[in-house]
Amino acid sequence: MWTISGFADEISRDLDEQIALLNALNIRFVEFRSAWGTKVLDLSEEQLATAKAKLDEAGIRLSSVGSDLGKIQITDPFEGHLERTRHGVKVAKFFGAKYIRLFSFFIPEGEDADQYRDEVLRRTREMVALAEAGGVTLLHENEKGIYGDIPRRVADLMSSVDSPHYRAIFDPANYVQSGAKPVDEAYPLVKEYVDYIHVKDATTPTAEHPIGLITPAGQGDGQFQELFATLKEDGFDGFFSIEPHLGDFDEFGGLCGPDLWTDAHTALIDLFTQTDVEWA
Repeated sequence: MWTISGFADEISRDLDEQIALLNALNIRFVEFRSAWGTKVLDLSEEQLATAKAKLDEAGIRLSSVGSDLGKIQITDPFEGHLERTRHGVKVAKFFGAKYIRLFSFFIPEGEDADQYRDEVLRRTREMVALAEAGGVTLLHENEKGIYGDIPRRVADLMSSVDSPHYRAIFDPANYVQSGAKPVDEAYPLVKEYVDYIHVKDATTPTAEHPIGLITPAGQGDGQFQELFATLKEDGFDGFFSIEPHLGDFDEFGGLCGPDLWTDAHTALIDLFTQTDVEWA
């Protein structure tokens, strides 16, 4: 069974409006990144309790805490961020979420990412230790510009940390933006570590569009048809989290509104139908 989730904060900043569209589309999971214009790890205890009550009432659970952990410069101080990770584990347990999304630190522009490998691993291992102690799993997203943005370095992170509490998100659009063909080049290197799929597509970068254009799944160069066929063949069983990025992008994501979010959902359902899989 393949299960749909998504970043509902791209529907609206208001949690009630997020829930309304998820219910209309019969989506029972959310990758909770923000509500009321506040990142999930910055919500107050009262806001967290309110959010949980609203989601529980709607029958919506968390597929993952969509945190910003690891989304700092590798040269930035780390101790405060480690405390943020500790808080993130508590938030995940509060919501009953198995996963927390995280990153592997931005690399200073123009510098060789590989020279920061040891520091990235040191920090990541400390974060994973907190996840292990809390019984949750950190999911690494292959974001452009971080250490783990290309397949080789994602595989290195996974194999070097070597923990069942540290797994990979496969984001085709991010691989396209980082210069890798998702199925031809990335998937063979990282497939044994992948627990979770982010659903957005992108066109190959050009001089006119240096980071490419974000599109609904199957409408860019993310090789979604090939990816889904391969995932089916490999027996993948996990979440497909819609992250449209079709609107104005900011620190919370790409606010696109209900209509464009629905377009992204329709594109995913079309691909599921073509792949002949069951989904919920």
